Amino acid sequence: MLMRILFLCLGNICRSPAAEGVFREMAARAGLEAEADSAGTGDWHRGEPPYGPMQAAASARGYDLSSLRARQLTRDDFERFDLILAMDGKNLKDAERIRPAGARAQLRLFLDAKTGTQDVPDPYYTRDFDGCLDLIEDGARRLIAVLQPPQ
Repeated sequence: MLMRILFLCLGNICRSPAAEGVFREMAARAGLEAEADSAGTGDWHRGEPPYGPMQAAASARGYDLSSLRARQLTRDDFERFDLILAMDGKNLKDAERIRPAGARAQLRLFLDAKTGTQDVPDPYYTRDFDGCLDLIEDGARRLIAVLQPPQ
């Protein structure tokens, strides 16, 4: 069964498109078939490409985010996706507020306590794009390990 995953952050120009791009690349290398997308809880950047400094940091690691465009989370996403992974607790709470009753998508944080933090700090404000990508790569590896069928 094809797993459909949505990565969620605030504006969908830094963390969630980076998570989408990193996950897609790592999943392809691992031979994992999964659909990935990203969205933001806000609509300020709708239609815009990922933030330039995030694209540059991702590109330096071999991830191309240039074709991605920001969009806002919708109620329909809770039926379209199996798993919605929020980059921080605020995004998780915002998504829980619009989640329709009985929605099929699981909603949780992208990271968990195993990393020592539950939030992926927003590099738009912290300016730590490499630190953000470190967390995203670690989270993507662990997600793929969970989703990968036993061999």
